[in-house]
Amino acid sequence: MILTEDSVNKIKEKAKQYPRMKSAILPALTIAYQQVGHVDPVIYEEISSIIRIPALEIAEAATFYTMFHKKPRGKYLIQVCHNISCSLMGADSLISYLENKLGIIKGETTDDDIFTLVTVECLGSCATAPMMQINEIFYENLTPEKVDQILEELKNKD
Repeated sequence: MILTEDSVNKIKEKAKQYPRMKSAILPALTIAYQQVGHVDPVIYEEISSIIRIPALEIAEAATFYTMFHKKPRGKYLIQVCHNISCSLMGADSLISYLENKLGIIKGETTDDDIFTLVTVECLGSCATAPMMQINEIFYENLTPEKVDQILEELKNKD
């Protein structure tokens, strides 16, 4: 089993709050994701055995929502907005800069498992484009110099 006893218990407790067990799929995925950092077929099966919903239905929900990553990711998830405002303000250049700086392309993780780079739709900070979110923190009005400083600060935290 991948899920810890604590996560299993949290899923069971959360599931009790819903009149239909199917409603517990998203909370169960969230609990599993918080523990493991991604969801995959093994986790779908584990959740299935806990809430007694077919693993296929759990997989359908997980693949619909982009916030559930399907493979391990780095310690820092860099999400670069590439919607219209950010694109007009240089998001494509920012993405290329990050790919070159980190030595990876979108969707990949650095060899040291520190950074994963992805692009996302609007993060709701259009007035401060281009921007990115790293884990839960927004970084706005970005320039290559600001990106260098942010990445250096994150590397030094380790």
